[in-house]
Amino acid sequence: MFVAIRPLALCLLLAAAGAPRAEPAPSLEPAVLQLLDERIAAATPHLVEWRRDIHAHPELSGQEQRTARLVAAHLRRLGLEVQTGIGGTGVVGTLRGELPGKTVALRADMDALPLQEATGLPFASRATGMHQGQATPVMHACGHDGHTAILMGVAEVLAGLKARLPGTVRFIFQPAEEGQPDGADSAPGRSWGAKAMVEQGALKDVQAIFGLHLTANLPLHTVGYRSGPLMAGSDGLRIVVNGRGTHGSAPWTGVDPVLAAAQIVTGLQAVVSRQLNITQEPAVLTIASIHGGNRNNIIPDSVEMLGTLRTFDEGMRADAKQRITTTAESIAAASGARASVSFSPTAYSVTSNPPALVDAMLPALTLAARGRLTTVPKISGSEDFSEFQKVVPGFFFVLGATPAGKEAASAPANHSPAFDFNEEALPTGVRLLSVLALDFLQRQR
Repeated sequence: MFVAIRPLALCLLLAAAGAPRAEPAPSLEPAVLQLLDERIAAATPHLVEWRRDIHAHPELSGQEQRTARLVAAHLRRLGLEVQTGIGGTGVVGTLRGELPGKTVALRADMDALPLQEATGLPFASRATGMHQGQATPVMHACGHDGHTAILMGVAEVLAGLKARLPGTVRFIFQPAEEGQPDGADSAPGRSWGAKAMVEQGALKDVQAIFGLHLTANLPLHTVGYRSGPLMAGSDGLRIVVNGRGTHGSAPWTGVDPVLAAAQIVTGLQAVVSRQLNITQEPAVLTIASIHGGNRNNIIPDSVEMLGTLRTFDEGMRADAKQRITTTAESIAAASGARASVSFSPTAYSVTSNPPALVDAMLPALTLAARGRLTTVPKISGSEDFSEFQKVVPGFFFVLGATPAGKEAASAPANHSPAFDFNEEALPTGVRLLSVLALDFLQRQR
């Protein structure tokens, strides 16, 4: 799950790109770095093949059976210890180096989205899946096909460096990042995605975890990072307005929930614009779905609204939720209606990079990115990589992958049916995660 970095923010981050960076620390020997690059070059054709195969066969959250089999078979061929069925369809591969050391984890997400692809690519998806009880087109519209291919490549590259590896690398291929699976896996209180993998031991003995996200809205090969809050926490919101149905010609004989709902939508915008101190942290409140009634002359009994709240601070999050509830209930009451407000139990927490880890790894990230590094504005999209960060220090960043012939500021964004990324970013992603893993293990010896 991701929100693109749009033109104004893009200008700001490009302006910052020239800022001085820390000099790369000599934690990796030149011979190791050269061998790493040679192995990445040899693996690059496979990266493209894997990505295109996964892209042509996307699977929805919790349904990643084919993708999981592909990943597990690849890891087994490399001689890794492989666990399947972790957190549903998740796969965990463990590479134990021949030198003593600690354990670092790397993560990729595998699921796709319920969208009809409109890229025109020769390997475009024609797949369908079951979503909310209906067959729907499925597409990799968020780059998870690339993330999976990148981590498969990292496993191949590092497996060849096993004799030089001081410690253990855990490869985490995660299902259901985009949201809670349908069906039996959606039972109340049941964990999914990153949280389910954590509960089933994916981070056992791990000291740190790293992950990346592809975006078409940063220039190719540019790495965007941020210390502290990077991506917003997300709460699903449901408001049901109950009135009293009647004939459309005589609204005074009932209580119109449609009118009350319309007033609530408008009134809620004052929560962010007038009630929250957005000089401390930004917030976004969106009502994205509203439904009530089925005829033009019948005022219905009720209206349902669905939306999301995005915040970067837990105190502001709690305050906003209380204000949303009070606003909706009060506006409905003024019309003689009743509003019932609830927030989904499966919320995303803020994805926040620990400053100490960022500072420690920035020289290695600079080295891996060949200096193409910039700080980015906060991203109002959400990521359940935050669940890993609750357990161990985790560093999450974005990798620019603007398609050839496109401009970063206007390329179709993540979750667009026209979304695509430049496959030249795949070996860059492998280099980034490989260098971070090796550097961390070297520092932790």
